[in-house]
Amino acid sequence: MALAGDDKIFGKAAGAIVLVLALLGGMTVAQSSFAARYDSQIQTAVTQKLASKKEFKDVMSSADDGIVTLTGTVDLYQRKLDAAKAARKIKNVQGVRNLIGVAGPNVPDVQLEQKLATKLRYVREGYDSAFDYFAVGVKDGVVTVEGQDRTGVGHDEAVADIANMPGVKDVIDKISIEPVSNFDDALRLRTARIIYGDSVLSKYAIDPARPIRIIVTNGHVTLYGVVDSTMDKQIAGIRANQIPGAFSVNNQLQVGKTNQQSGM
Repeated sequence: MALAGDDKIFGKAAGAIVLVLALLGGMTVAQSSFAARYDSQIQTAVTQKLASKKEFKDVMSSADDGIVTLTGTVDLYQRKLDAAKAARKIKNVQGVRNLIGVAGPNVPDVQLEQKLATKLRYVREGYDSAFDYFAVGVKDGVVTVEGQDRTGVGHDEAVADIANMPGVKDVIDKISIEPVSNFDDALRLRTARIIYGDSVLSKYAIDPARPIRIIVTNGHVTLYGVVDSTMDKQIAGIRANQIPGAFSVNNQLQVGKTNQQSGM
């Protein structure tokens, strides 16, 4: 038998539960109501924004509680990112759910991987490219890029190059940014001097792709890239192990040509 006042108690409890669930979802009831109030305006603004650019002609949008959902297709992965960026700039938008598909050309994985490998060899050419390393793999148009970057600038350039390559459907970014360290910077320069200063290895300094990549993290040196012979790999390892201050040396150089190691 229900006691007097049970209905009121239950009603208050239910209201409290709704409030808690809203809070756990990252948006208060008031915020949700506020966002929903502007859904129509948001959708109109996003639609107009995207319609102003022909590359988004096949993109559609909807808004629910301030969350914009983008659907449709674009011809480049970068344009999928650009559409979401444009939607986020609209007033009162709380978030963007990007469901846009990339409907550009279907490039065979092997061919796409070769193109990207060639492209990424020249990231940051003429700057500090010897201290960055990027490698790519492709499966069903989805590109996985991994490696290490000293400043983050190379990372941004590499990811932008991938996103603008026809045939790329999605990007999995596994590039890590090396910690800021004066000790590591000094170790990089010492390693570069001794490796590129060697009479056998100096030829790699002439190549703009600079195949011997020197990665230093917390005093640990790793060599990546491609060299012409087993002897060159061995000499590079010997020289790197002579560097004062290096805690360890990991020689990951490969012999011969490969398209998978894009950071060479």
